[in-house]
Amino acid sequence: MISDAMKSGAERAPQRSLLKANGYTDYQIKKPIIGIVNSFNEVVPGHMHLQTIARSAKDGVLMAGGLPMEFNVIAVCDGIAMGHEGMKYSLASRELIADSIECMAKAHAFDGLVFIPNCDKIVPGMLMAATRLNIPSIFVSGGPMLSNCSDEGVPMDLNSVFEAVGAYKNGTIDEERLSYFEENACPGCGSCSGMFTANSMNCLTEALGLGLRGNGTIPAVHASRQRLAKNAGMRAVELVKENLRPLDIINEKSIHNALVVDMALGCSSNSMLHLTAIAHEAGIPIDLRKVNEISENTPNLCRLAPAGPHHVQDLNDAGGVWAVMHELAKHNLLDGDLMTVTGKTVAENIKDCEAKNHTVIRPIDDPYSKTGGLAVLFGSLAPNGAVVKRSAVAPEMLVHKGPARVFDSEEQAIDAIYNSKINPGDVVVIRYEGPAGGPGMREMLSPTSAIAGMGLDKSVALITDGRFSGATRGASIGHVAPEAVSGGPIAYIEEGDIISIDIPSYKIDVEVPAEVLEQRKAKTTLKVKTDIKGYLKRYSRLVSSADRGAVID
Repeated sequence: MISDAMKSGAERAPQRSLLKANGYTDYQIKKPIIGIVNSFNEVVPGHMHLQTIARSAKDGVLMAGGLPMEFNVIAVCDGIAMGHEGMKYSLASRELIADSIECMAKAHAFDGLVFIPNCDKIVPGMLMAATRLNIPSIFVSGGPMLSNCSDEGVPMDLNSVFEAVGAYKNGTIDEERLSYFEENACPGCGSCSGMFTANSMNCLTEALGLGLRGNGTIPAVHASRQRLAKNAGMRAVELVKENLRPLDIINEKSIHNALVVDMALGCSSNSMLHLTAIAHEAGIPIDLRKVNEISENTPNLCRLAPAGPHHVQDLNDAGGVWAVMHELAKHNLLDGDLMTVTGKTVAENIKDCEAKNHTVIRPIDDPYSKTGGLAVLFGSLAPNGAVVKRSAVAPEMLVHKGPARVFDSEEQAIDAIYNSKINPGDVVVIRYEGPAGGPGMREMLSPTSAIAGMGLDKSVALITDGRFSGATRGASIGHVAPEAVSGGPIAYIEEGDIISIDIPSYKIDVEVPAEVLEQRKAKTTLKVKTDIKGYLKRYSRLVSSADRGAVID
């Protein structure tokens, strides 16, 4: 066992003495030591209940003959951090999470790990750590929040409140109605209930092969979530005995499977950022143009919020991620021979997982669309790519051309939107919000939701070198690379320039002659922030561009 280096032999008597100071007996110390990586805190609603999940996971480890040792990692709530300086820390926290887990696991020689994430950056941060460490590992998330219906019978989620703010600013609803959404849209613990970033990544953990069935979809408040955690704890001990490690599961083919499932589910645009970072940890480069090939060949089978009326609880009732994979396998779109954390192959896992509701999970021969939920656009505005959640774009906005409305920060853009300075047909450009330029590549649910709440989502596009929330709907195109602070073309766009968007053709261009852009480049001083301190200062110096996953080497 890995832990023998820490606990076995006469020379390790001091280490055993310290373990005994924690109350562990000789009998316990001899067992496989399983680190329980818990992201519980009392800030994030998706994490409020993770002590219960951790208790169940530890029970599973004990039942299988292991010794569980729990430790905690940080977790940022993107919704609470949204719209102010706090969002600069969200993506940046992903690297801290991965690094801190590496420190704990290596320092204490754990034999295996049970990862308990739930919300946006915690899932990919933990996946990065698992891949980097290559210690037998399994994931069990906290599960999605329930979605309740409004008094009008419309399912609600966090995005309902953000869009209600836009409607309130537009005078469409009053303060009392805004308060109604505030009180009722988020009914309890769990990750926000649509196919936003957290649920996207928890679902993709199943597709990658590192989570048991239901990891991404069983609601947080269901008892079956606790049973899942117990099974994950038991399986963690078995993984140690079998010496089945993440890099036996994560490879180029399993990343391809995850991208296929991503397209079928209609996951958050942020999944591109995180899958690229996870692949980087495994030494697997992702060509973003290859992503479009996958999208062209993968039908979109699900339209969960914000792309449609369904939520993750509906996906769970319809059969979950494995049922989606079962449909994809009918057209040989998945590699079924890959090993998974269950100890079985993908094909063995999904063979009996028929979809139970063909409205939530469309049949492979009758999809919502013939192409996948995400697209990567290239062109003179984004030579290295930009990402859009195609499945959440209104049909009339899939091809759009309009004048640029240029803003050098999210705050400037929100001010213009709230003060009705954006007109139908405009293309809102928000720059200097990239990984290094932000720093932190802020998600921008506030401006996109305001646009939607004001009824402009079918006539106005938004483009940024920052990110958009998985809850975003409309023609919201993020991850523009190179970013503005690195001298990407987005830095040289001027008010009124015509922006051309053609999502079906994967193109995004600024209709300005190349020589004019070069002239602007010669006279433009890039806006590098000099007032940042602490972790963000280090992060901005070291972080890569979005097309490389915003990783730190």
